[in-house]
Amino acid sequence: MPPNADQTIPAAQIIRNKRDRRPLSGPEIRTFVSGIVDGSWGEGQIAAMAMAIILNGMNGEETIALTRAMTASGQTLDWREAALNGPILDKHSTGGVGDKVSLLLAPIAAACGAVVPMLSGRGLDHTGGTLDKLEALPGYTVAPPREVLLRTLRHAGCAIIGASAELAPADRRLYAIRDITATVESIPLITASILSKKLAAGLQGLVMDVKLGNGAFMATLDDARTLAHSLVEVAQGAGLPCRALITDMNQILGHSAGNAVEVAESIAFLVGTAREPRLLELTLELAAQMLVLGGLAADLVGARTSALAALESGRAAECFARMVSGLGGPPDVLRSPGLLSAPVQLDLPAPTDGVLRAVDTRALGAVIVGLGGGRWVAGQAIDHRVGLSHVVSLGTRVRKGQPLMRVHAATQAQALRALRMAQSALQLDAAGTIDSSPCGAPMVFEIIGRGT
Repeated sequence: MPPNADQTIPAAQIIRNKRDRRPLSGPEIRTFVSGIVDGSWGEGQIAAMAMAIILNGMNGEETIALTRAMTASGQTLDWREAALNGPILDKHSTGGVGDKVSLLLAPIAAACGAVVPMLSGRGLDHTGGTLDKLEALPGYTVAPPREVLLRTLRHAGCAIIGASAELAPADRRLYAIRDITATVESIPLITASILSKKLAAGLQGLVMDVKLGNGAFMATLDDARTLAHSLVEVAQGAGLPCRALITDMNQILGHSAGNAVEVAESIAFLVGTAREPRLLELTLELAAQMLVLGGLAADLVGARTSALAALESGRAAECFARMVSGLGGPPDVLRSPGLLSAPVQLDLPAPTDGVLRAVDTRALGAVIVGLGGGRWVAGQAIDHRVGLSHVVSLGTRVRKGQPLMRVHAATQAQALRALRMAQSALQLDAAGTIDSSPCGAPMVFEIIGRGT
């Protein structure tokens, strides 16, 4: 952000105003963001400001101003001269366990005419990261040169990559400080963090997947609804068409959670070998919303039909394969992905007959981190081989001794510890029936924003 007269406002005055619950002006917010980027605000001042915001909130105008200032703090992408044939669309998830939707959604949307430069992130805490999953593929690069990115987008229609350090750099420093000062959960700061990068990416439409449940950061419907409304209203206020879906995260998506195991399941999904119903439902719903938002379908019914046809015909799988090879991954990823397997694989047997009634999804995410497949702190190295597969869905009736899931581990000791942790995360009802189980809970709770 270039120097301007706004920077003459003292940091202490701006912090004091937010501490005292006064709405911040545009110049005050721009001064705050400038100070983050140029270093004129120290970590203590930024932390104090973040704490004042989490305690006292921000109104809509403040949040839009913060998002715009963070967007303008670095490079913004302009696709107009890139000769890309289609609307520039993206999807973002607030994070969950086993959430492999991006690996499926980007090529499906691309096969339907969208251009999807999907900016994704890494796993942190109990949630997985799309970039970590793709890096399980040998050679895949999440930070390609611009010419490689453009070539991949023209050839495949999609490219799942990481945001460069030049996009919304204010967010990088602010988030690092929020992460160690217990100020992550602020709705305005979450909103600005997500949307500043998306706005900087030059999108023409964005679909948000706001996770709700015991495996998500938003544990209640009210919290998820508040975040979804904030994201949609601020995005639209900043000129980016946006819809948000509140979706279920009370169990993992699909039948696997980890990195290589999720890529393997995603490839099986794309080629039609196996498609878990909940994962299929959510992927098609998000795809439909993207296609309508981008003007590639007149209504959601037609959009779902187009998305399913792209999947069933194999066109989506072909887009995925072209994306992977274009970004340095295996040239024949659908047949020979080159994924490494964990040396120890043990099944978790059901201790009794019954119906799987509940699962602590966050605890399963912690199991994966404990195996080395995730990270508690940014920058922590991960083992792409480890994770969980063959996970039984809620509502499934099992017999004693029947596998509930398979643990993939680097060592026998790690596998046995993971089995104990996973067992305590599952609740079997020995007297239950399938009809009384929560398996009928909706995959999509609400859609925020206009839809047909």
